[in-house]
Amino acid sequence: MFDVLVYLYENYWRPDACPDHAQLTRKLSAMGFETDEIEEALTWLDGLANASESYATEQKADSLRVYTASEQEHLGEHGIGFISFLESAGVLPPPMREMVVDRATAIPGGPVDLEDLKIIVLMVFWSLGEEPDALILDELFVDEADRLIH
Repeated sequence: MFDVLVYLYENYWRPDACPDHAQLTRKLSAMGFETDEIEEALTWLDGLANASESYATEQKADSLRVYTASEQEHLGEHGIGFISFLESAGVLPPPMREMVVDRATAIPGGPVDLEDLKIIVLMVFWSLGEEPDALILDELFVDEADRLIH
């Protein structure tokens, strides 16, 4: 599923630039993605669209997030730490944080892999038509082993 999401991010600048589900399914199938992977990704994206509508004005800027036991288990220590890092850096406001948590908990299994969580964060930005700044893109995509320390 995450390969499909990355493909969509790289090839469509916003969700409304994507063709309808039937045409997109055909295109993704032609690109070599499996049918179940495509269906799972499109269902997840539908949930993302619903989340963007419901969380848009629900949270105040100074709200505090307390994770439930099931969220802690599903996100894992590293996932919650990463979300907290993005919040403290000022790039993940509370409504976007809630979208990330919602979409991460929609992934079966757990805890969610940190690399998958980074894709979820990127897709939340994408769904809102926002471009994360260069430092956040670096955090989302550059492997820590490949980082140069100056």
